[in-house]
Amino acid sequence: MRAGSFLNRQNGPMTQSEPWWHAAVLYQVYPRSFKDANGDGVGDLDGVAQGLDHLVELGVDGLWLSPIMRSPMADHGYDVSDPRDVDPLFGGIAAFDRLLQAAHTRGLKVIMDLVPNHTSDQHPWFQAALAAGPESPERSRYIFRDGKGESGEEPPNNWPSIFGGPAWTRVSSPDGVDSPSAAETKPAQWYLHLFAPEQPDLNWEHPEVLEDLETTLRFWLDRGADGFRIDVAHGMAKPKGLPDMAEVGSGLLDHSPGDLRFNQPAVHDIHRRIRAVLDEYPGRMTVGEIWARDDKVFAEFLRPDELHLGFNFKLVEAPFDAGEIRSAVTRSLDAVRSVGATATWTLSNHDVEREATRYGGGALGVARARAMALVALALPGVVFVYYGAELGLESVQLPDEALQDPMWERSGHTVRGRDSCRIPLPWSGEAPPYGFSSTPDTWLPMPEGWSEATVAHEEADPGSTLSLYRHAIALRRSRPEFAEGGFEWLDLPEGQLAFQRGSGAICVLNTTGAAVQMPKGEVLIASAALEEGLLPPNAAAWLVTN
Repeated sequence: MRAGSFLNRQNGPMTQSEPWWHAAVLYQVYPRSFKDANGDGVGDLDGVAQGLDHLVELGVDGLWLSPIMRSPMADHGYDVSDPRDVDPLFGGIAAFDRLLQAAHTRGLKVIMDLVPNHTSDQHPWFQAALAAGPESPERSRYIFRDGKGESGEEPPNNWPSIFGGPAWTRVSSPDGVDSPSAAETKPAQWYLHLFAPEQPDLNWEHPEVLEDLETTLRFWLDRGADGFRIDVAHGMAKPKGLPDMAEVGSGLLDHSPGDLRFNQPAVHDIHRRIRAVLDEYPGRMTVGEIWARDDKVFAEFLRPDELHLGFNFKLVEAPFDAGEIRSAVTRSLDAVRSVGATATWTLSNHDVEREATRYGGGALGVARARAMALVALALPGVVFVYYGAELGLESVQLPDEALQDPMWERSGHTVRGRDSCRIPLPWSGEAPPYGFSSTPDTWLPMPEGWSEATVAHEEADPGSTLSLYRHAIALRRSRPEFAEGGFEWLDLPEGQLAFQRGSGAICVLNTTGAAVQMPKGEVLIASAALEEGLLPPNAAAWLVTN
C-alpha cells in the first residue's frame, strides 16, 4: 500500500530549534482589497488592523502584506518610488506601526513585500538618470543602452516585457539636448523594463544598488517586520552583454531555460547578501517568488545561505487531477529535500485565477477548491492562504472599463490581466460593498450575489468554506501526527491520491467522477459529506488509523 516515503531535516519532527515558520500557515493580505477604514473605497492598513481578529479566528500564524511602500501605483504598488516609506493611500508609516503592534499583540507575524528587481520611474534615482546623459553615474544604476539601427531607432535586444510589448522604452527626448549644436546631439537611449515602462530594471552590478537594498532591509527589520516576500526573486541579475533570446514568446513568464531575463547565476550572490542581513536578526525570514521549470534551478535558491523559503508554483499550475497533483507535490518535496529546506505551498495569489475558478467555477470549482485546501494544509511545510480563499471566492469577470491591470493596456486589450482575483473582500451585509467600505464606489467593483460568501454569513454556517478552513488549520496545529513529520505516499487506484503524515494521519483526495472507498480509519474532517462511508467525487478527507 505504501509507495515511497522520506523524512528530512526541515520536514521531520518539530523541535525547539525549528524556526517559527517551519510549519506555519500564513495569510496573504492584498491591502487594497482587504478592508477600507477611511471610506475612500481602497483598503488600507487601519482596515487590515480592524480585520486581524478574523485572521486570529482563522488560526493563521501571520500575514504577508502585498506592497505598501510609496508608489505612483502604475502596477498597484509593485512600482516603488520610496522603499523606506508607506504610501499615503494605505495610511502612511504611522498606520504601519499601528498594524505591526496590533498584529504582534495577537501573536501574528508580519511579512512585507519587497520589490528589488526594479523601481518606479518616479524614483529619485530614475528621475536623476533621465536628467543625466549617457555614461553618467546616475544612469549606471539602471540599464540604459543605445538602440540598434542607423539612428538607434530599434530596441537594444529582442526581449519582451512580461506585460506585453518590448522590454525597452526609449527616453522621450534625445540625450545631449543641452548641447548648442544639433549635430552633437546623440540619439536617445533606451532603458530596460521587464515589466511596465513605469518599472525600470535596476543594474545589480552597481554597488550602490545592493547597498541601498541592505539599508531598506535594515530599516524595516529595525522597525519590527518579521520578514520579506521577495518579488521576482529569480530576476535582478542579467546576462553579460544582454544577448537576444533564441525564442521570444508572448512575453508572459515562461520561466524556461532559454528565457535570459531570469534565473541568471549572479542572482545567488544577491540572495547571499540579503541572507547575511537577515541573519543579523534572529527569527526573521525571507520567502521568494521563484518561477523555474527546472527543479534543480529552483532548489539552488533555497541553499542554506540564500532564501529561507521559496514559492514553488507547481501545485498552482497542476489541474485537478490526482496524478498531476501527486507529481507536483513529489517534485516540490524532492526539490527542497535536496538542499534541506522547507516546502512552501499555495493554491492562489494576486497573479493567478482563484482556485475555485481554475478548478471549473461554480459549485464544482468550489468543491474542488475545498478539497485542495485539505490537501495543501496536510502537506509538510508552510502554507500560504490568499485572502478570500477561506471563503471559497471565485474570480470575478469585470467589464472592460473597470480593468486597471497594466497588462490590459500593454497587451493591446488581448490579456485581461489579474484584476479578477483582486476584488475586495466581502465582510457582511446583503449587497456591495458588503462591509468592505462605507462607500459602494470601491476601487474594483464588487459583484451582486456575494451575500452568502461574506465572513459574517460563513461564520454562522458550520458547513461553509470558512468553517472548513478554521477546522483544518486547528487540526493541523493540534494533531501530533502533523508535528511528527514524515511523508509517505499510499497506493490507490487511478484518480485517487493519498498520503500519510507522521504515525497515522492520512489525507485522501478523489478526483474521479464517482464515490470511492477510503482507507480504514477515523475521519477527522472532510470537504464534503461522506456517502455511506465513501468519499464523493471532487472531495478530500483526513483520517487517522491509530
